This record gives sequence, structure tokens and C-alpha cells, in this order.
Amino acid sequence: MEFSVPSKTLQTFASAVSKVINAKNALTILNNFLFTITGSTLTITACDGENTLCARIPIMDVDGEGEFCIDARRVVELLRVMPEQELHFVIDDATLAVEMSHPDGSYKFMGLSGSEYPRFKRAATDNAQTFKTSGSTILRGLEYTAFAAGTDLLRPQMMGVYWDIKPDRLIFVATDTHKLVKFEDNGFAPGFEGSFILPNKSTNVFRSVFTKEEEVTVTLDPNQGVTFETDTFTFDSRLVKGRFPDYTRVIPENNPFTLSVNRNLFSKAVRRVSLFVDEGHGLIKFRITPDKLTIKASDNEYNTSGVETLSSDFNGSEMVIGFSSSYLQELTAVIWTDDIVFKLADPSRPAVILPTEDKPETKLTMLLMPMNVTDF
Repeated sequence: MEFSVPSKTLQTFASAVSKVINAKNALTILNNFLFTITGSTLTITACDGENTLCARIPIMDVDGEGEFCIDARRVVELLRVMPEQELHFVIDDATLAVEMSHPDGSYKFMGLSGSEYPRFKRAATDNAQTFKTSGSTILRGLEYTAFAAGTDLLRPQMMGVYWDIKPDRLIFVATDTHKLVKFEDNGFAPGFEGSFILPNKSTNVFRSVFTKEEEVTVTLDPNQGVTFETDTFTFDSRLVKGRFPDYTRVIPENNPFTLSVNRNLFSKAVRRVSLFVDEGHGLIKFRITPDKLTIKASDNEYNTSGVETLSSDFNGSEMVIGFSSSYLQELTAVIWTDDIVFKLADPSRPAVILPTEDKPETKLTMLLMPMNVTDF
């Protein structure tokens, strides 16, 4: 077998596919790419034992068809420092020795039989349901929610982004029990009802591989997993098992008090004052009055503190409430409007954080649990 391919094209797709490979694999074969030559197309496959990612690349000067495995890390590192030029591959059908060459050099690899590579392709079943949408729709939903997903192994059902599929909209939700983000997209209609939890790893792979411009076909089989497919990539992902918390019962509907503050000034003040939090708990305190917001943090062990005051608009009398400074910074960082709105009830109940205006056909809702404040 032999074929030619531009080095930068191969690098782009090999680097993308490699993101599914674990740093350490139980099976040595999973440290490799599976290269499959069919007609004038090269398919690069990577697998971690549960998830499989394939990329399809057009190739030239093709002679023969077949498949072989090649060391993924070595290929990616070599291509990363390779100048842009045409590469020619020659594979010995008998020994699977691989030679990659260009006008000024050549590199030899010991290939492995493609038959040794595990295949985890999900079989089509009657339970499978499919919808199509743009890559931008999915990427936007994951961008606003993935950061809030949990990482606690004791709560595996929170270690991912929950997709709540409705016939007329798609809802993305993530939570780690301290914060929760819900992003609702009413811009398209999947046409059926379903749900699944996409693991954190799969979420990161999707965000790094798929692009906004591509149309993505999403095929869900609750018993087998989910498949994302474009003209270039096919990604088969496992799902997180377990029941996701009922987010509709967690988000308060009628917090009576509203605080509005300039996003830019607030974010910068929080970052500055957060430099003085006690690292043990990260508490940042707020004293809210009708026209003023005072932000304070202190570390009694080192006798340090920081205080800033901002103009704000609050429809209550006075409230003192505390939050985790790191969680607060994460949530406010995704707000795009000039002002941030906090819906509050009392210092012991969760705050709802909103933009002053949602983007067309979408709705962003964020929830942050308060921390105990004994004094200001």
C-alpha cells in the first residue's frame, strides 16, 4: 500500500483524533492510530476502550487498500515539527513496515495489524433517535455549561453535561452541587424527547474537534451511547450512567430581591478582592444596600483583607451574603451583557445569576449556593 498526503492536513486531523487517547491505556494497542485506506480516503481512528473518534482525509497517489496501526504519539510529535510539504507513505503488506518520506528525509515505523485494533462501533437499534443541528449550536451550549460540571468521583452522574432534549428545544445543564448552569436553545426543534449525560472527557473532545460551521448529526441510543457525525468526523461516545438531578426543582422561581451591577467593574473588583480570601474556604462577602455594593475578603491567619465598593441597584433594604470567590468568577465570566443581575431571597438560599438580556432564541440561567457569613 502507498499514498501521499499534505503534512499539515495530516497533522491537523491526527492531532484532533489523538485527543481521545488516554495517557495510559490498559491495552497497548490503544496507544496507536488505526489507519484505514479505502479508495482515495484515509480514515484515522483512535479509541480509549469506550469512546472512538474517526477522521476522514482525502489522499493522493493511492495504490492498494487496507489497514494498519501506527504509534500515535510519535506520529503526532513528528508532524508537529514537520514543515508544510507532501508526505509519501509506503506500507509493506507482508511485514507492515511503514516508511514516511518527503524530498529531504524519511522515517520508518513498525506497524501493527489492523485486525488487532478493538472495534466499538455501536450497532443500530430500534431505540436510536436522531436529529441534525449546526456545530455552533452544540458548541455554544457546551461553552456556557461545561465549566460547571462536577469532578467528584463519588457523584459520577454530575461528571458531565446533561442534554435534555425536547421536541421544540434543546437544554444543556451542568452542576457540581455548588453551582448550576442551564442554557436553553429554542433555535431548532429536535422533534423528539430524550436525555443523556455526556461525560466531561467527551465534552472536551467535542469542543476541541468539531467546528461551528459543520452540520452535526446526533444519534442517541440510551443503551449504547451517542454518536456525533459530520462529513469529516465520527465520534462515538459512552454516556454517564445514573440519574441527573432534577434541575427544575433546584432553580428558585421567585427570588424577590434583585441586584443589578456593572459586569466589568464587578468582575474586576471581585478578582482584586479575591486575592485576600482565606484559601481554606475562599469566602468573599457582600454587603448590599439599595445603591451600594461592598465586597470584602479577609484572611485572619495572615491578618490581610481587601474591601471595594461599587455603585449598584438593589430593590431590598440591606443584605449580607457570602459566596465562593472562585465559583463566582467562573459564573460571571460567561455573562456577555454590560450588567449582571442577581436574584436573591435571603443569605441562606441560592442566588440566581442572569444576563440583563438573553441572546436570540436562548436563555441562560445560573445558580450559586451561598456560604455561611457570621459577620461582615
